[in-house]
Amino acid sequence: LDLRGLALAPGFVDIHSHAELSLLVEPRAESRVRQGVTLEVVGQDGSSVGPWSEAEARERDASYRERYGVELGFRTPGGFLDRLERTPAAVNVATMVGHGTVRGTVVGDDDRPATDAELERMQGLVRDALAGGAVGLSSGLEYTPGSFAGTDELVALASVLRGTGYPYASHMRNEDDRLLAAVEEALHVGRMAGVPVQISHLKCQGERNYWKRAPILELLEEARGSGLDVHYDRYPYVAYSTGLSNLFPPSARAGGSEAFVRRLQDPAERPALEAYARAKVDQLGSWDAVQVTSVASDDTAWAVGRKLGELAAERGEDPYELAVSLIVANDNSVGMIGYGMGEENTAAILAHPLGMICSDGGAFAPYGPLSGSSPHPRAYGTFPRVLGHYVRERGVMPLELAVHKMSGMPAAKLLLEDRGVVRPGAFADLVVFDPDTVADGATFTDPHRYPVGIPHVVVNGRVTIRDGEQTGALAGRPVRGRGAA
Repeated sequence: LDLRGLALAPGFVDIHSHAELSLLVEPRAESRVRQGVTLEVVGQDGSSVGPWSEAEARERDASYRERYGVELGFRTPGGFLDRLERTPAAVNVATMVGHGTVRGTVVGDDDRPATDAELERMQGLVRDALAGGAVGLSSGLEYTPGSFAGTDELVALASVLRGTGYPYASHMRNEDDRLLAAVEEALHVGRMAGVPVQISHLKCQGERNYWKRAPILELLEEARGSGLDVHYDRYPYVAYSTGLSNLFPPSARAGGSEAFVRRLQDPAERPALEAYARAKVDQLGSWDAVQVTSVASDDTAWAVGRKLGELAAERGEDPYELAVSLIVANDNSVGMIGYGMGEENTAAILAHPLGMICSDGGAFAPYGPLSGSSPHPRAYGTFPRVLGHYVRERGVMPLELAVHKMSGMPAAKLLLEDRGVVRPGAFADLVVFDPDTVADGATFTDPHRYPVGIPHVVVNGRVTIRDGEQTGALAGRPVRGRGAA
């Protein structure tokens, strides 16, 4: 490879990725490896590839077989890593175990505390996941069923990590009006459990909450100064991505999607649900701050990529009614983007010494079965956007610091030896980029676009991107934690 005039860096470690099952559908991982990612850390936001019950595993197997022609054939995070040994992808993969997945398997979708027996069983499943190679415990406290857990339950499960060095990574209970309390809860879990903390995609959502950036960062600095190993991650965009159902309270989603859809159509439930959703959207500014990214039914494909405010005006409908009709028509399988964060806050959060870079995105390609949705552009553009927009154009941090935040720093947080560094004896995960031209290409209206300025990527010593093109190499490996049996 001709590297004259180019920069050589460790391959990028995406510490908060959702590219798990999509790697089995499209193992070339084009949207990931072309932006320099060589290691995905999946199992985030409380959702991991197992542990599933036998019934749920069969249901997922049938779904992927029918939709993609792919056999899953596993029930646990360790089984997922075993599968990647047999059928590798273009990138390396490590996984956390998700609290929401564990709770769903043991307690179900009920809005209630776990019993002592259920808590013991959940702790056992977390231990099993660590023995299978998991590198931490994640929670998603805005999502069901994880949102139904109290703080004591989180402490009890995170305590299983004590002594391993692996973190409790939390999509916190709130990221807007109750953000400060949510940060305090995450820090409390870390202190009580005696484990490191990783706050997922730290943000101050809604303009009325932008001021909270300074006190939040002070909280984290104070916690760090008092001995708690705490960091956070963040993606370089002012919009987030989630399910459209997240406009509604967790209590409305108790019992699963079928129960949620029934509640949306229940005249007795409607006033409270509508008031909550409209208030949530008011916080973002308007219904034009809500954009549909994916639907399950081809009958509603016309909504993909469109903002609900604009779409409702075109159709002569109320945007709330349109949102409800989409959820009902798709059995609650509707994705959304919410434009809720500020540019200056984003820059400051990215540059802070405790912050790492993540995509919070999945794996896609502009062709094949993963091309049909309109994903958040972070799936294609996160790492080049940091290097191009925030480093070169805005100068919010030095190039060397940015590279460390997306390689050595996350690798060290997860105790991944010989990853995220360039040195003799380390794994040859490398990215070659042009500091003068590297840039993201994906946008919110045209997300399936590759970045520029990253001509070469090497994964485990094999050239995977050469002169900007995928070589077809599938050199990725499962990366197991130290607790693997």
